[in-house]
Amino acid sequence: MTYTAAALLGVVGALAVDLFVLRTRLVLRGVFWATYPIIVFFQLLSNGVLTGRNIVRYDPDAIVGLRIVYAPAEDLLFGFALILLTLSTWVWLGRRGVQRTPAAGEGSRVLKRLRARPRRDS
Repeated sequence: MTYTAAALLGVVGALAVDLFVLRTRLVLRGVFWATYPIIVFFQLLSNGVLTGRNIVRYDPDAIVGLRIVYAPAEDLLFGFALILLTLSTWVWLGRRGVQRTPAAGEGSRVLKRLRARPRRDS
């Protein structure tokens, strides 16, 4: 499978999850598209550094050939799929009441149990 085919498959899969599986429908919201250029800017910046310095190289036979800031255009497709899938899952979990309030610093259940155990002083 070429990099292009994998990128297109990723986009189709992420769209299917967003629209039909989780039904969050983020791609139908204006706020998603209004904020997406911020993500694209930083993606192009990091891709430009990685591919411009030859840290990451692509097989020319596996990509279309169109490059944006040194990186293949397919990277933007993968980035879109990654962001959409992550945000869709986050919204879906939020709608189901998973961690409705911030819990930073509370730790896991294991940490709570350890804190609740009596300490042995030496």
